[in-house]
Amino acid sequence: MKALAVSTTALAIGLASGAMAQDEGADCPVKVGVLHSLSGTMAISETTLKDTMEMLIEQQNEAGGLLGCEIEAVVVDPASDWPTFAARARDLLTQDEVDVIFGAWTSASRKAVLPVLEELNGLMFYPVQYEGEESSKNVFYTGAAPNQQAIPAADYMMNELGVERFALLGTDYVYPRTTNRILEAYLKDNGIAEEDIFVNYTPFGHSDWSTIVSDVVAMGATGQQVGVISTINGDANVGFYTELAAQGVDAFDLPVIAFSVGEEELSGLDTSNLVGHLAAWNYFQSADTEINDEWVAQWKDRMGDDAVTNDPMEAHYIGFNMWVNAVEEAGTTDVDAVREAMWGQEFPNLTGGTAVMNTNHHLSKPVLIGEITEDGQFDILEQTEEVPGDAWTDFLPESEVLTSDWQELECGMYNTETETCVQIQSNY
Repeated sequence: MKALAVSTTALAIGLASGAMAQDEGADCPVKVGVLHSLSGTMAISETTLKDTMEMLIEQQNEAGGLLGCEIEAVVVDPASDWPTFAARARDLLTQDEVDVIFGAWTSASRKAVLPVLEELNGLMFYPVQYEGEESSKNVFYTGAAPNQQAIPAADYMMNELGVERFALLGTDYVYPRTTNRILEAYLKDNGIAEEDIFVNYTPFGHSDWSTIVSDVVAMGATGQQVGVISTINGDANVGFYTELAAQGVDAFDLPVIAFSVGEEELSGLDTSNLVGHLAAWNYFQSADTEINDEWVAQWKDRMGDDAVTNDPMEAHYIGFNMWVNAVEEAGTTDVDAVREAMWGQEFPNLTGGTAVMNTNHHLSKPVLIGEITEDGQFDILEQTEEVPGDAWTDFLPESEVLTSDWQELECGMYNTETETCVQIQSNY
């Protein structure tokens, strides 16, 4: 923090002197690619992240820029289409010549971009919770891995709510399917019978939830407590929660804990019937810290009094500031130099404590369980200390022997039994 303060003071002095002096050898402007869907089914979630990046970049420019240069945001719209994500990422790296990319939401979009990043040695910060089972030298994962969201959520439902039968409901793509494989294995390890686990997938934008909700409600006929773990993504959440209310299902009868529903998604819903349902994230707007109060105030000043903050925004906030500090430390935007400078970077969480970037390219972050309140916010029920993100889960046999360490092992998929680095990563 002392180093940050010195750096900020130096930048402020430079700005007050009248202009940013370009560092010797710096290539101005520094270009930051913003790769988030502004149209299509994922725009409900991703547009806010584009706005977040623009605010962070403007704030950094007001503080003096980076390496004596102004930072320029290069915004593209991959339109919720996974091949378009890959095409726009290629354009950002080859035509726009950006120094870094902040973007993607779904794992399908991230996996579409990954081969492009590795081919062209680009660097991307990915801000959303995901299924793990991946560690690329070209990606820093600032959202939650399963052990920082899905596993604690399952523990909360079993230990605090007494849930004995689980419905795992997800959108049909890689993140829900892999996360639910992990959850199924974990639940069985904790005594939940296979017949007490119902798994269902629906396409993006799915709207007719009547049959599925009825089937889940029917699971309670045994008298056992039923709970839903939701990996439903995008605007399909609107139909899901609307159907719960239409069937008179409340959080006492059938608690739902979601991994992709935050303040932004709730802002478009009538939350009066959702009070008591849950979400697991690493951040909630309601976090009672001075730094979060300032962040929320800055966002509302920019976007309006009704604007809300959410977890992926905090992930971009942490990731961007870590990247800025790594670039300053490296003295260059060169990808390889910045990557090495990222290991061990620390930055304050908005919820308190400090995030740390580990050599597996995943953050150490706290886990929060929140309960939906009538105003569309969350009452924080539980908050842990910082938990290091696992690239590879301990709950799948093919993954429990794997580890990731880009500093010492120079490998994202190292087999601890054979002591070899596997070059091709799993892709479920």
